[in-house]
Amino acid sequence: MELSKTKSSFYRRLYIAYLIENGIDSVPKIIAFSGMPRRTAQDTIKSLIELDIICQFTQTKGERHQTGHYTIEQWGAINRDWLNQNIEQIKVALDYP
Repeated sequence: MELSKTKSSFYRRLYIAYLIENGIDSVPKIIAFSGMPRRTAQDTIKSLIELDIICQFTQTKGERHQTGHYTIEQWGAINRDWLNQNIEQIKVALDYP
């Protein structure tokens, strides 16, 4: 089944938020885990706010060049239980691990 651009974008945002919530919480970790291009990962993280998902970056003390990790502060209208129950379907649809 081919996903529409709208649905694949929505699923990608949910997938990134799920990864961040589960400890894959930096762009390098997301890239290494998923094989997603850097720019896609960065743009997807930035676009989480469009779903009212509040994602905050925390700089690692003493490090330079945006070294740190992300945390999901608020999920907005997204139901985390639904996401956890449907993550396998989302991963298959996106062809991500």
